[in-house]
Amino acid sequence: MQLHDPNLHLKLIEMCDCYLETDFPTQLRQAAGEGGDLREGAIKYLALALLHALTEKAGKLTLRQKKDKVTATIKSDAEKETIPAPTPELFAEIIAVVRVILHSEADKEKTLLVLGLRSGEVELQVKLDREEDKEVLRIKFPQG
Repeated sequence: MQLHDPNLHLKLIEMCDCYLETDFPTQLRQAAGEGGDLREGAIKYLALALLHALTEKAGKLTLRQKKDKVTATIKSDAEKETIPAPTPELFAEIIAVVRVILHSEADKEKTLLVLGLRSGEVELQVKLDREEDKEVLRIKFPQG
């Protein structure tokens, strides 16, 4: 069992703050394929994906790995947009970071994550689902 690291939640908030006024799609493309520190890359990718989804007024952000293929989408009402997907290694680290923040090792988990941003906070409904050959991270955003 992994120990809870409150610093990862804080690092995610700080990374969101750092990239709040950038071009999210461009930064996301770069973050999806970056090498280097895997933990830092995972937090950066997650922050950028969350910010991009929030600015697009998305209802849901989904990161999915089935076997060795990773996909990433944001969905708003009837529209679905594919965003640059992380590498399988980066995806695994993103899942690890989310699990540490949420204190979860369960195969199926659904919980609330509050993300503090400059303009206030946003409550995200996070769902993790792990099966034999696939893993999914779904984040639902508040509507309105």
